[in-house]
Amino acid sequence: MPLRCDQSALWPQLAAHYSSHGQYLDMRQAFAQDAQRFAGFSQSAPHVFADLSKNLWDRDTEALLLDLARDCGLAQHRDAMFAGEAINTTENRAVLHTLLRRPAGLVLPGDVPETAQRLAGVHHTLDAMLQYAEQVRSDAAITDVVNIGIGGSDLGPHMAVRALEEFRIPGKRFHFVSNVDGHELHHVLQGLRPESTLFLVASKTFTTAETMMNAHSALTWFAAQGGRDVARHFAALTTNIEAAGAMGITTTFGFWDWVGGRYSLWSAIGLPIAIAIGAQGFRDFLAGAHAMDEHFRTAPLAQNLPVRLGLLDVWYRNFHGFTSRCIAPYHAALGRYSAYLQQLEMESNGKRVAQDGSLLTCVTSPVLWGEPGTNGQHAFFQMLHQGADVLPLEIVAVRKASHPLPGHQQKLLANALAQTQALMVGKASDDGHRHFPGNRPSTLMLLEALTPASLGALIALQEHRVFVSGSLWGINSFDQWGVELGKVLARDLEARWDSGDVTGLDGSTAGLLQRLRAAPAAWEIVNRL
Repeated sequence: MPLRCDQSALWPQLAAHYSSHGQYLDMRQAFAQDAQRFAGFSQSAPHVFADLSKNLWDRDTEALLLDLARDCGLAQHRDAMFAGEAINTTENRAVLHTLLRRPAGLVLPGDVPETAQRLAGVHHTLDAMLQYAEQVRSDAAITDVVNIGIGGSDLGPHMAVRALEEFRIPGKRFHFVSNVDGHELHHVLQGLRPESTLFLVASKTFTTAETMMNAHSALTWFAAQGGRDVARHFAALTTNIEAAGAMGITTTFGFWDWVGGRYSLWSAIGLPIAIAIGAQGFRDFLAGAHAMDEHFRTAPLAQNLPVRLGLLDVWYRNFHGFTSRCIAPYHAALGRYSAYLQQLEMESNGKRVAQDGSLLTCVTSPVLWGEPGTNGQHAFFQMLHQGADVLPLEIVAVRKASHPLPGHQQKLLANALAQTQALMVGKASDDGHRHFPGNRPSTLMLLEALTPASLGALIALQEHRVFVSGSLWGINSFDQWGVELGKVLARDLEARWDSGDVTGLDGSTAGLLQRLRAAPAAWEIVNRL
């Protein structure tokens, strides 16, 4: 088990460095004193160029953080993940989403004996899934594809299909239903015809409450609208073939317990992506991610972009005390990117106990939030520039436009650069309302173009960055027990809905349940009191 960062002898050294130097660092002075700062704190990785120079660190800080990573055994933990060891200790599972994008037959040093068989199974399922995707793409009678899933079965595919809209097949519309709120499904169904719709039900176990509720409602609608041949118009992305068959669904594509939900868009859960961009597009998506995997696996720590980002996250969260990170993609097609990263990082690293179950002495995941630029500039950027809290900003920009409209891309990119510049340099004024303190951190990631390969690399970069910070904190980034309690209590409250029994409930929950069960007339009486 890796050494926890707060138990390393280097942890107090970093604390002392922050107290004597780090908290006083002024990026404007740092650039003035180091002509090579941009070169030293920017780097290329597969499909991604990142500028880390407008952040609150210097070479001494990064050197200490790299020493911390070595002391905590980060490289060994990374290698154990790639090799297929059961690093998900609370569930005794391997963590092998990287295997989903590994080329067929590729053997890596240290692979556990099961890896070859697992990889063969991955490519068998991938080939079958992509063959089915091409069948759907060539079927002109199917005009609408509806993905029904939640969490990792929705966020990743939804984000990627929207991001890659330039590469989508014409003549087909893609819809994503996740919320158990019937408003969402009803709104989608209103524009559909059963004979031209394909429903994809995405749930590994086929027991996810929200997904199964929506799937049954979709089946009911399908029958009520005169739909015929469930087997043709429904497919399941699940390992529970029996449960899918009980619903009349015979086309299924499974995946494995060593694929966590928030890492599953590379698996059969990515079927809507494959239908949207085609088999070759999906293989390019996987290849971009694999290229980033190889960078993370082989690059020295000091030139390893996921490592540097993860170390910066630890520096900001534990020493500067920054509680959140703003995500602002300067590309409208990345409108779901922030939501996707929220699950990836906050579900992975939103933990307060170490792998051995002991309480941590340091905090972990920041809150991630954001919207695409330039929209965010006219909403919350006021707080980034002049608010009392320092909130690091992370921008994703794309050099090549994905549209033919003249002038737009230059204006968009100028805005992206201007925000990072303004956050750092600020503007002095005797009028406090017009004073910008500056010295506020930002990171800019630049893609040449938004393509299946570059998107795959960008997502894999973020996955590995989360791994790095989680590894240093000594937590298990690959379970999510925190989502369970609310589900259990919801089932209990559903059972009480008909009976009205509030025995054992706290006063607030009991009162709210009784109010929600009350007839409309009773509501009017209460409102008049």
